[in-house]
Amino acid sequence: MTPAALSDGRKLLIFGMMAFGQFMALLDIQIVAGSLTSIQAGLSAGPDEIAWVQTAYLMAEIVMIPLAAFLSQAISTRWLFTASAALFTLSSLMCGLAWDINSMIAFRAIQGFVGGAMVPTVFATGFAMFDGPKRAMIPAILGMVSTLAPTLGPSVGGWITDIADWHWLFFMNIVPGVAITIILPLLGKVDEAHPEMLRKIDWTHVASLAVFLGALQYVLEEGPRHDWFTDTTVSSAAWLSFIGALVFFERSFFSPNPVLKLTPFLRPTFAMACVLNLVTGFGLYSATYLTPIFLGRVRGYSSLQIGTTVFVAGLAMAFSAPIAARLSTKVDGRFVIAVGFSIFAFSLWMFSQITPDWGFWQLFAPQAIRGFAILLCIVPAVGMALNGAAPSELRYASGLFNLMRNLGGAIGIAVVTTWLGDFGRWHAARIGEALAPGRTGEVVSGLTAYAQRLTADPARALGLAQSQLARMVGRDAATMAFADTFRLMAWAFLLALIIVPFCRPAPGSPGGVPLPEH
Repeated sequence: MTPAALSDGRKLLIFGMMAFGQFMALLDIQIVAGSLTSIQAGLSAGPDEIAWVQTAYLMAEIVMIPLAAFLSQAISTRWLFTASAALFTLSSLMCGLAWDINSMIAFRAIQGFVGGAMVPTVFATGFAMFDGPKRAMIPAILGMVSTLAPTLGPSVGGWITDIADWHWLFFMNIVPGVAITIILPLLGKVDEAHPEMLRKIDWTHVASLAVFLGALQYVLEEGPRHDWFTDTTVSSAAWLSFIGALVFFERSFFSPNPVLKLTPFLRPTFAMACVLNLVTGFGLYSATYLTPIFLGRVRGYSSLQIGTTVFVAGLAMAFSAPIAARLSTKVDGRFVIAVGFSIFAFSLWMFSQITPDWGFWQLFAPQAIRGFAILLCIVPAVGMALNGAAPSELRYASGLFNLMRNLGGAIGIAVVTTWLGDFGRWHAARIGEALAPGRTGEVVSGLTAYAQRLTADPARALGLAQSQLARMVGRDAATMAFADTFRLMAWAFLLALIIVPFCRPAPGSPGGVPLPEH
């Protein structure tokens, strides 16, 4: 059966299966975020080792996303997605059965690599199979999947770890993964395979892409933890990434058979949509990362409490999806993006008013507004990026566009982690200066008097008082650091609005040039 012969129902079923596979791959990015402590204890891993459970997945995924366009042409979308789903399921099983930290890291890298093929493939397939009103719904559906999955990751992970154990974070992928692997090939072709491309593959281009993006992801993940380029390994990875980038771009322009074509960037609107997607990824992943960190570090919430609190943003996304889809078909996408970025900036500004006592209800409005705004940022950007792409470039445009969001997330998490540390130390120093020696003595005396009600030992009471003072200073300094970080993120979104007026919509879309009559 050829793609043209597929019924609308069959097309929707293919698209639905692929979108669900994409959701699984994106969910697994963040599903371990709130459960790393449990995994660390289960595998007897060290603090530095356990971070690689997340880093290995991200490094491998970011390499595969741009490669997926070439592979889908060579072996066809149907068989690339089927193979990816099968290997994702198998690697998920092996992650759940991991016997030590090294085996877990290896299986997570495989899981991230094959999962990365499912992310851009769905975007290209949706835009290739549908047109008219049905195509207009594709950005909204995939935008919700792309944002909802990483947002719900900590919630789902915390809930599963609390009611079962961390092994089920991975075992939960087995049944849906097997279903996709069996059913998708039976639904029909999406496109034709061109296996001759594999015989002419430019392996230097593949290797340089892997080194460039893999080393860059490592720098962004490990840099904040190791004081950036003062660490030999981080600085070495940065040099590797730089050299890999030079070779990659040389091959992109001069190779007779490049594995990744950069020609979509010749369209200014695509380039600007990618920049906006980079900023969106920065905000989406950073805010999703910061909120659980605040709740755990400052409020002392459990994984389940954190998951219940951050679930609000996911619910708001579900409500905004049909609104974003409708607006994108009726209104110039530039206006929708401008409103989305403005609302997102407002939600970040609300977060900047945070205090050490904020919990579910104080975070409800900022999270709901952020969740509502994110699809207003993503849906029109997807349309701008992919609607004007030629059929021969659609796969590459999809891969590059999705790569920008992931890069934005990696850059964002690295930047906000650095800001948190720098601002935290600065505020702790300022609080220490404000507590002059005489004033410090008064505070410690008051706390000691209180502690003496708990223990008759004067030395122990003094120690308890000093420890309590240190916790108070640390908590307040950390909260002020979170506030400053959210404030800077809000300014980043406002500055990005400068780009929006220059994004010309694709012909035939709202605000674009009308298509010629036939």
